[in-house]
Amino acid sequence: MRKLIEQPQRQDNESPLLKPTKHESAIRQVMGSARYVDDIPVPADIAYACVGVTDVASGTLTSLDLTNVKQAPGVIDVITVADIPGHTDIGPVFEGDPILVDSEVKFHGQPLFAVLAATEEQARVAATLATFTIQPSAAILTAEDALSANSTVRPQHQFGQGDAEQALQQAPLTAEGTLSVGGQEHLYLEGQASLALPEEDDRVMIYTSSQHPSEVQKLVAEVLGVKLHKVTVDMRRMGGGFGGKESQAAQWACLAAVFAMRQRRAVKMRLPRMLDMQVTGKRHPFENTFKIGFDNDGNMLGADITVNGICGHSPDLSDAIVDRAMFHVDNAYQLGATAITGNRLKTHMVSHTAFRGFGGPQGMIMAELMMDVVARQTGLDPLTVRMQNLYSESKGLTTPYGMTLEQNILPALMTQLTESSQYWQRREKITAFNQQSPIIKKGLALTPVKFGISFTAKHLNQAGALIHIYTDGSIQVNHGGTEMGQGLHTKIGQIVAHEFGVELDNIEVTATRTDKVPNTSPTAASSGTDLNGKAAQNACLTLKSRLAALFADTHGVAEEDVVFANGYVTAGAHNIAFAELIQQAYMARISLSATGYYRTPKIYYDREQGTGRPFFYFANGAAVSEVSVDTLTGEYTVDAVDILHDVGTSLNPAIDRGQIEGGFIQGMGWLTTEDLRWNQDGKLISNNLATYKIPAVGDTPQHFNVSLFDRPNAEDSIYHSKAVGEPPFMLAISVWCAIKDAVASLADYQKDPDIAVPATPERVLSAITALTENNDASA
Repeated sequence: MRKLIEQPQRQDNESPLLKPTKHESAIRQVMGSARYVDDIPVPADIAYACVGVTDVASGTLTSLDLTNVKQAPGVIDVITVADIPGHTDIGPVFEGDPILVDSEVKFHGQPLFAVLAATEEQARVAATLATFTIQPSAAILTAEDALSANSTVRPQHQFGQGDAEQALQQAPLTAEGTLSVGGQEHLYLEGQASLALPEEDDRVMIYTSSQHPSEVQKLVAEVLGVKLHKVTVDMRRMGGGFGGKESQAAQWACLAAVFAMRQRRAVKMRLPRMLDMQVTGKRHPFENTFKIGFDNDGNMLGADITVNGICGHSPDLSDAIVDRAMFHVDNAYQLGATAITGNRLKTHMVSHTAFRGFGGPQGMIMAELMMDVVARQTGLDPLTVRMQNLYSESKGLTTPYGMTLEQNILPALMTQLTESSQYWQRREKITAFNQQSPIIKKGLALTPVKFGISFTAKHLNQAGALIHIYTDGSIQVNHGGTEMGQGLHTKIGQIVAHEFGVELDNIEVTATRTDKVPNTSPTAASSGTDLNGKAAQNACLTLKSRLAALFADTHGVAEEDVVFANGYVTAGAHNIAFAELIQQAYMARISLSATGYYRTPKIYYDREQGTGRPFFYFANGAAVSEVSVDTLTGEYTVDAVDILHDVGTSLNPAIDRGQIEGGFIQGMGWLTTEDLRWNQDGKLISNNLATYKIPAVGDTPQHFNVSLFDRPNAEDSIYHSKAVGEPPFMLAISVWCAIKDAVASLADYQKDPDIAVPATPERVLSAITALTENNDASA
């Protein structure tokens, strides 16, 4: 019997796939009726939790007096680490993340104790009333200090191809430099929030805004000292996550659960924005270095690159994040002989964590920096350098970690975008404009993205799903992925509707729950649809096989001829409404429930050898950005952006375009305005929206054109689609390169400006000053 997989076709008007279907929660979100954790109706006995935090970055706790906290109005309970009944370390992979301070203080703002009160306001006020003494010690707050002290959270990792040192020695031209890459605050609209409800015996129900319900389940169970089956986690939707709720949502659920079980009452913990920014990790800042060798025609011959991830006080997910930065320092280019080194630096800061791109952006930007440096030194246009160094049959298709590109589409994609955006014509106009404009300088850049899709931790590349068909023909789907606004539930619904040949309104995708699909992976690494879509499809195939066998037996037709489409089940001249067949199946005692499972094939990575295939495939894209820079102030505008992005066969073009647009703007914020600042004491001072600037609607380019590159994925992904969550984020590197291009015009494009990320107007003005002063000195 053939597989009952019906591939969608664009001309199929009945299937919801390949169509710009609206987000399943769109109407509820617009009306304000979409329910988030803080919207869940609470029991009458609800109480509220908050944490008190440290005021130094490093030291030893010598005394803690909570008398004033306990006596504050409305206070019900106060706990310290000594009151935790089970595990006190909640590190997601490696140890190092205490739920509350024991004795060692690891960062400024570290939770020291937790208080439970009758109201939120009472809990927050009481949390400020503790008296404590911390014996301070020297804090490590910079990459330089961490490297000097050999302070790391995990061992160094290295890989490469060929003899990079020899290549650099023999290269006609060389260059070297550094790049400071800033971090980024997630700034999800919905802050960290959890609600814990005690149930019979030692069972507990957790509602949480988390990308990883199974990890919350595990950690809550460990902290309470109970088995995992005693803990159920429910997650209907998040108001944004971006990686900030992958590992770091668990702490607040754990504390709420401890209070709930101690007091046998419902407990909610929702962090106010400033506290949220203070106690949760960011995108990792990086301090990177490079040495490259190339010829007079701009061809890369070798590269020695070191990425230094500033991880904060604990490992968290930093090992995999720095790995991914290392995997992406080549981006789309054959660099020749390579030596890639990654350091995981330990500092007295909040433990930095996952963020859209998961280290990929901090590595990929190095590739684009190197292309710009080569262009300035050889006098070539940066696009020329980029195009001729792309992976190709002639230059080689093997990455520094030994993975071969099996579908190298970027040369065609970039050529198409170059033509559609009229890059060369615009380059001529911009060059002429800059010659006539003494103050405003324009810049232009076209940069590609080659982003690997899969968790680099192999075991996470698995997913499950559960499907129930009810006797009226309606279908309920549960899967391990979480909805954070990206449209995952919408796509899963489309997949299931297509498989059964029914309308999308017939499908209900329910809240992610650990008692329906167990042992799930986080919704991260852009793999939500890839993994859970395949798992849901496999559950559909099991059910379709049962139904097809019944239909075939009833009508005397072959099972392989049975088709599910347009609300009917058909074989030859025989057909029946889908709902009617479901009734027949129920009466015939055929199970109408099935699980589905999927694990990503082909992937592996030998860490000892530094070689393998860590990714199932690559998602690609390219963006052209045009900017205008005021050379008197360093201020700039992003005037025009043209994007051509590869999503394979788009399951939902509207949602995919939205992800591309949103990812680009968020990436633009990381590269331009989002400036994390700590003072000399290690305190985060950019801790609210008055001191930390994300892009606003007015920052959106007036010309913002997004097109989809129409080519199916060569790998057997769900309907040959491609992931779209993270890759568009890095398209915004074109904005940073365009800003540098505008500034470089002041030196006749012969020097690449030194502009750290984010390229704030202050940093741009500093680069302008340095470049013009050097020009004057040379003259």
